[in-house]
Amino acid sequence: MAEGIFAAEIVEECRRRGLLAGAYALRRPRGATFLRRLARDLAEQRKAPRVLLRRGVALLRAEPAVLRRQTGLGAEAARAREVLHRVAGLLASHPHG
Repeated sequence: MAEGIFAAEIVEECRRRGLLAGAYALRRPRGATFLRRLARDLAEQRKAPRVLLRRGVALLRAEPAVLRRQTGLGAEAARAREVLHRVAGLLASHPHG
């Protein structure tokens, strides 16, 4: 299992080696992601609020391009609930790992 913004970069190699059960890029409401990230960063006092706001807006605008890149690398865009259902199905069909 790989997770993170760069995980899609190993999709094709995992597929080629027969190691890929699924590859997903989370598709979330951009505004909700922006607010969650901003609230987290403000609570953790990572940087000045103005910097966090500017960074958050930049990430909000870049998000569609990030999702396009991940799907272009072989990940399937899906909502978190759908990914959880699919992973649960994979685990249920292979109970011994």
